[in-house]
Amino acid sequence: MNTNKNTCAPYPPMGWNSWDCYGASVTEKELMQNADFVAEHLKAHGWEYIVCDIQWYEPTADSSHYHAFADLCMDEYGRLLPAVNRFPSAAGGKGFGPIADYIHSKGLKFGIHIMRGIPRQAVFQNTPVKGTDYTARQVAHPSSVCCWNTDMYGVDAARPGAQAYYDSIIELYASWGVDFIKVDDICVKYVQPGDESVISYGGDEIELLRNAIDKSGREIVLSLSPGPAMIEQADHLRKNANMWRITNDLWDSWENIMEMFTRCNTWSPYVSEGCYPDCDMIPIGHLSLRGCEHGLGERQTRLSKEEQRTLFSLWCIFRSPLMLGCELTDADEWTMSLLTNDAVLGLTKHSHGAHQILRTGDLIVWQSEGEQGGQYVAMFNIVGWPDDFSVSFSKLGLEGTYEVTDLWSGEKEGTQDQALTADIPAHGVKLVRLDRVE
Repeated sequence: MNTNKNTCAPYPPMGWNSWDCYGASVTEKELMQNADFVAEHLKAHGWEYIVCDIQWYEPTADSSHYHAFADLCMDEYGRLLPAVNRFPSAAGGKGFGPIADYIHSKGLKFGIHIMRGIPRQAVFQNTPVKGTDYTARQVAHPSSVCCWNTDMYGVDAARPGAQAYYDSIIELYASWGVDFIKVDDICVKYVQPGDESVISYGGDEIELLRNAIDKSGREIVLSLSPGPAMIEQADHLRKNANMWRITNDLWDSWENIMEMFTRCNTWSPYVSEGCYPDCDMIPIGHLSLRGCEHGLGERQTRLSKEEQRTLFSLWCIFRSPLMLGCELTDADEWTMSLLTNDAVLGLTKHSHGAHQILRTGDLIVWQSEGEQGGQYVAMFNIVGWPDDFSVSFSKLGLEGTYEVTDLWSGEKEGTQDQALTADIPAHGVKLVRLDRVE
């Protein structure tokens, strides 16, 4: 039994998730082709998780649009199973076991998405809870429903059998070899228009999940969605989860990135080993192959190259989990340059104490400490034109002379003892390491 949930995530998880490309409709072939790409081209740079997002149990899923009250694949205990028409290797009751085995053989880790609760279909059929005398109707919370997906009822944690149901699904996922579980509809406060009552913060169900994972004997990263998570629940989230979303779905717009500067500033004190406020997936490259979010379909990212560097720089210095959303097999040279820059990606592993030190109308500055005394500084130009910027060493709390290394280019830029100065493009970033020389 694992009693320290932080050991499975000593650093922010890095990987690929199917949602931004395929919505609810990813297939085994698409999952595996991206896994193969990660293993061949990205594993050496720290990318390791392959995560199958929502609706893998729905045979008719075909985009990012949900089908109301769709028929789901399910076992006799009300536990969802991969749709065999989309995941042929799941035939014969094998579940995701063959896919997990293949991904593990590549030196990678495998993850799945689930909705909190128990399938409505199981409640209608009144399936037994595995290993108990209880049934789905006895553990379901019929008034606890998701406002954007019709698959599930919540589980009432106060009812006998509730923990046993969660134990049963985690037991199944562990038997498949799952290393990462993204649980949705669980960590945000929903407010109905005109009604300020809390619709859902799934704190009780988060605890049921935590208990079930600890009982399973398998190290499984627990990721909670959607966001924005509530800062007043920070201690509860840190106690029970490894990742929790601090934003709703993030897409390829500058406005979304600007929102994240504020959210990261709010959540920066809560980043620690095994506890990672999550900035959501990274919308670069080839997106929405079968998506329809916000009325947008298949496209290359709408973010400029400078905006993409800004996103990576903020996510990395803040130490967010890094989950790619693009189709990787046709990634261009520019995209690959972002995904393989070890100096930038290394911030998630080799820095700590990141915080915002300055925000004006045109500039945001973040700073963190390196493992061996160096300093990292990110200067973000948040206006739509290039400009010259300067940040004094006194503002950075530094004295002495420092060698400056640009992390994106890798170039050493000489020494400074008074201030960092930079000509930064519109919506761009200057990301540097400072090493004291005297």
